[in-house]
This record gives sequence, C-alpha cells and structure tokens, in this order.
Amino acid sequence: MAVRAVRGAVQLERDEAGHMDERVGALLTAIMERNELTADDLISVWFTATPDLHSDFPAAAARKLGIVDVPLICAQELDIEGAMPRVVRVLAHIESDRPRADIAHVYLGAAAALRKDIAQ
Repeated sequence: MAVRAVRGAVQLERDEAGHMDERVGALLTAIMERNELTADDLISVWFTATPDLHSDFPAAAARKLGIVDVPLICAQELDIEGAMPRVVRVLAHIESDRPRADIAHVYLGAAAALRKDIAQ
C-alpha cells in the first residue's frame, strides 16, 4: 500500500456555515467516491480557505460525514490579488494501491479553472 495525495477544491457561492458544510461535504464525497476510498484509507486532510471565508471550519464538514478519527487541519490561503474568491481547497493524504497517475483530483464547479491540468 502506497501513500498518495489527493487534491481538490470547491468555490462557495456565499460565506454561510450551512452552505460550506454542503459544498465541502460534496467535495469530500466526490474525492472518496472517485478514488474508491473509505475513511480508513485517509491518513490526514489539510483544508485551506480563502481569507473571505470565516463562517465555519471546512473540517467540520468532514466530521459531519463521519470522518472522526482522522487528523484534520484548517489554514488560511494566501491573500493574492485577483485570486478566485470563496474557495476551499483540500489536500488529503491516503493509503492506496492506485498508481499516482490514476488518482482522481476533484475540482467542483468554477474551481475546475484552478487546475485544468489535473481536474477530473
């Protein structure tokens, strides 16, 4: 079993806790499904949020999905002029037999424009 990293991002329409839970939950669910993962496959998950998001911690959405015994951390994304607003990014470290080239990185909605090179 190898250690792999999975990337993902989603843009929120508004800064509201319920909306963040919904959109981050959808992102995590898509990452898990597309990579055929269970919570047991997760080693740790990093979340970053742009400085305009402060209604809740993105990691709270993971806990609501039942990801309760995995180390999670949230951080603020750099405040770069012209950057896409209201974005939550994910970097998940996983155990997987998949080759690195077969890892599905998930960028939902408008966030797909952030990484056209790896967005699935």
